[in-house]
Amino acid sequence: MQRICVIGGSRYFGRLLVERLQATGHQVTVINRGSTQPPAGVEHLVVDRNDEASLIAALGSRIFEVVVDQVCYTPVQAAIAARAFAGRTRRYIMTSTIEVYDPATAALPAGTSVPEESVDPATWLVAMDLPWHDEAYLEAHYAEGKRQAEAVFTRADSFAFASVRSAHVLGGGAQEFTGRLAHYTERIARGDEIAVHAEALPTVFIHHEELADLLLWAATAPDFSGPVNACSDGLLDVHDLAAIIAAQTGREPVYRTVDAGGTASPFSFDRRYAMSNTRAKQLGFAFSRTADWLPGAVAEALTASAAPVA
Repeated sequence: MQRICVIGGSRYFGRLLVERLQATGHQVTVINRGSTQPPAGVEHLVVDRNDEASLIAALGSRIFEVVVDQVCYTPVQAAIAARAFAGRTRRYIMTSTIEVYDPATAALPAGTSVPEESVDPATWLVAMDLPWHDEAYLEAHYAEGKRQAEAVFTRADSFAFASVRSAHVLGGGAQEFTGRLAHYTERIARGDEIAVHAEALPTVFIHHEELADLLLWAATAPDFSGPVNACSDGLLDVHDLAAIIAAQTGREPVYRTVDAGGTASPFSFDRRYAMSNTRAKQLGFAFSRTADWLPGAVAEALTASAAPVA
């Protein structure tokens, strides 16, 4: 049994992680602002992680083997957490994102599936004086916020640090808070147009339960450090995704092609946008295939939206 702290963990795969940590016998503490209660038996600290003094006061004398940070988006938040948990944990894991590899915002080598070293947090420039507190700025610079947050933790010297860079997360029906899969299921079921690029390129996905499993594995099994990519096996583009939905709705997708650089539906990319999961496999995690779980995720989305099926 380990004493594990989860920052966030109130919904979707974060809540699944908390439930699975508890089910496997770990002593779990959840930190959030109190909008959602954790499962019974989980310690709950209600505090704003952005308030350093309040966070330190709430932590008191607690010490954890591992901290899993689900909701760190900026280098400022990372710096607060690094100071607050210095001497309180031996290992810190941050949930990061495929967005760190977005070639629209970072210079990356050419290739279909990028490895972790393509974005090295140890060498990434950190700028604390940017308006990270501004929600509009943060939304527009989400990828850079995650890169810089990783960089801050990587340079912390009081604990070992690892980041889990998640692919696009699907599954869970109504729980899926991005609404991206619902966008497709509802539009295809209604016969509405889907905006796509003329040469849509593939990307990678992961099921929300598989991501919870991987975070559980990362927190409790191997003592690796540095970034690790989290994506199921198999590249899919927007047409592959639409075809799986079409098979369940009985309606053929209706496409509208957008100009180069134009705004398309989510998961239609006109740039290379995929990760390699080789490192996680070498460390011992076995991934599923996207093609195996995606039909079930589509069925959940259709049920959740009560979309008419022909």
